[in-house]
Amino acid sequence: MGQAQAPDGGGIFLRRPTLDALNAQATDTLAGRLGIEITELGVDFLRGRIPCDERTRQPFGLLHGGASAALAETLGSLAGNLCLDGERFLAVGMEINANHLRPVTRGLVTGTARAVHIGRHTQVWDIQLEDEDGRMTCVSRLTLAVIPKQ
Repeated sequence: MGQAQAPDGGGIFLRRPTLDALNAQATDTLAGRLGIEITELGVDFLRGRIPCDERTRQPFGLLHGGASAALAETLGSLAGNLCLDGERFLAVGMEINANHLRPVTRGLVTGTARAVHIGRHTQVWDIQLEDEDGRMTCVSRLTLAVIPKQ
């Protein structure tokens, strides 16, 4: 229904917008207000980052778990939609979980989204977050529903 092999045979994404175009989509959204930035679009992954600062910390000075989940859902949802015919289909979040493994108090947290399953009606994405020292801080799984565009 929605997913097919990339036209050039080079990966899972049907569309390969520039990083500037991907980041422009965040204007006036939660992702933009949190400082989420897309940094790399590979053949089978999407990578981005979020700052641990006054916008994203909880009252105890740690990166808020919701900020980690927002980064994970942003990356997974963007990646999922790049796997679809965007004129006909939309991938929307159905379920997300996040296991917070290590606290973050400063710097940038980088997330990498990789597909576990790309189906006609659902997609499942694994998103791993790391601190600036390369230590895993959170692992998240996102399930997307593939729906027809209205």
